[in-house]
Amino acid sequence: MTAWLATDLIALALLPPLSLVILLAAGLFLHRRRPRLAMSLILLSAVALYALSTPWVGGLLEKSLEISRPLDPADLKTADAIVVLGGGRRIDAPEYGGDTLNGLSLERLRYAALLHRSSGLPLLVTGGMPGGGTQPEGRIMQRILQDEYGIAPRWVEDGALTTWDNARRSAPLLAKSGVHRIVLVTHAWHLRRAVPLFEAQGLAVIPAGIQFSSTRIDSPLDLVPTPAGLRDSTFALHEWLGILWYKLRSNF
Repeated sequence: MTAWLATDLIALALLPPLSLVILLAAGLFLHRRRPRLAMSLILLSAVALYALSTPWVGGLLEKSLEISRPLDPADLKTADAIVVLGGGRRIDAPEYGGDTLNGLSLERLRYAALLHRSSGLPLLVTGGMPGGGTQPEGRIMQRILQDEYGIAPRWVEDGALTTWDNARRSAPLLAKSGVHRIVLVTHAWHLRRAVPLFEAQGLAVIPAGIQFSSTRIDSPLDLVPTPAGLRDSTFALHEWLGILWYKLRSNF
């Protein structure tokens, strides 16, 4: 078992929905021996599932990760390059005849292409093959930029398995070209974890987030559990878990 896979399995066990399934299973297992404890675990899993599945709670959790406002176009004038982080792949997608980008990666790539066209800044794409597959994220992003946007990225990093890898493997490529200040493109909820990792590599970072969250209750439906609400909560909790992990690792 690779270190990446082991880490991913531990994260899955700590995050919803698997963590809530584990709580529920523990409650069912203990319902004869420890009925009060069992009922508490079952109730906790049910309440947590309801709350984490609402769009409002998902928005609150994602908003807690945001460290910047939407990018001011004037900031592009002070940057040397644009870096776009891969957000995942669809492995062996039959309609594309092989690996392709998932929705998160495509959203980031689209925004990076927009910023490139408005500024002329060179692009770096970064992402490897976490979880297997046949094509690294970086190479898929390069191909999509060229084939669908008519843009050729200047640098392609194709070995990163984590956000930490994105930073440490991209920095030398940028340094060789004298790049010191970058525009970092990723989701707004990912920037709190990503920006310090790139700054630790000696780069000045201008955050360029996408999909900023709302904490308003605009409709009663914002308090109704939905698959999208649980997804947003899981994304946010995954980020906080990753931040905690990096902090713990830096202390060893």
